[in-house]
Amino acid sequence: MEVSNTKQQHQSASISLTKPVRCIVKLGGAAITCKNELETINEENLKTVSSQLRQSMTTGSNSGEVLGMDWSKQPGESEISSPISDFEDRPVVDSSPFIVVHGAGSFGHFQASKSGVHKGGLYQPLVKAGFVATRISVTKLNLEIVRALAREGIPSVGMSPFSCGWSTRERNIASADLSAVAKAIESGLVPVLHGDAVLDDLLDCTILSGDVIISNLAAHLKPEYVVFLTDVPGVYDRPPSEPNAVLLREIAVGKDGSWSIEKPTLQNKNKQVETSVAAHDTTGGMLTKISEAAAIAKLGIDVYIVEAATSHALRALSGELKGNLPDDWLGTVIRFSNK
Repeated sequence: MEVSNTKQQHQSASISLTKPVRCIVKLGGAAITCKNELETINEENLKTVSSQLRQSMTTGSNSGEVLGMDWSKQPGESEISSPISDFEDRPVVDSSPFIVVHGAGSFGHFQASKSGVHKGGLYQPLVKAGFVATRISVTKLNLEIVRALAREGIPSVGMSPFSCGWSTRERNIASADLSAVAKAIESGLVPVLHGDAVLDDLLDCTILSGDVIISNLAAHLKPEYVVFLTDVPGVYDRPPSEPNAVLLREIAVGKDGSWSIEKPTLQNKNKQVETSVAAHDTTGGMLTKISEAAAIAKLGIDVYIVEAATSHALRALSGELKGNLPDDWLGTVIRFSNK
């Protein structure tokens, strides 16, 4: 599996925030893009996800007019329209600190896999060109996600790991400067990071996945909970497209980092979860997601994996699933267990 992981040679400095992070959200690439259509955003899903994020992070956001913050020129319009005057008498909105990290989906993966960026070798012309092309693609998506969030009144700012000084050493995170992320949070902004092409001390370059980024952020910023928004209802015992696939409602993570299926009870309790990875996916797919979620849960932080743009996602984002899971909630929770 060719993907950076969280075994770090150099740990980020301890981060202290005056207002702790409530939630880190991973927007799965397959949930917000049309993964089989090159560089195509799933506009409907992204709009719904953005609205649900606003509802979850802002107190009393279900009522009242939403004042958008994307003041750029819109397609088909000759002028820039902005509700500047509406902000003048607007009371300060109390919101909980969130961090958003998104995958690439149909952006970036094609460029990275065709050029072999994830394997390293930046001195090769094809790899160097692919490195540049990959970053152009993923930052293009990042901008569109930031704009979608801004249109919902979320003060979002794009932050690329490469530009923020993140790097790896043989695909393990070697340096992750979180100072810019921390300053953004303290300033009342919502950082929006993404999977990125980064420099590697030994390989020259590689791909740093959004799932690995979230694990690092969780370890240093200690959010109350983490939510992975995906294109399926949760984690299954096999690819959900296969017959008789079973949704796993709860996975327990032990002190040693090992994990086991708690609910439902399967006939073969020792059965390992089977996963599938798209041919162009250079980040490890669901297997990486589960591994990183388990690493987060080991810290005592609950992780919810749920289908994006659904009522189940909104409940997870809102933080109402602590304790026993409601029977009518569809998704997977990964939790620490000291049994």
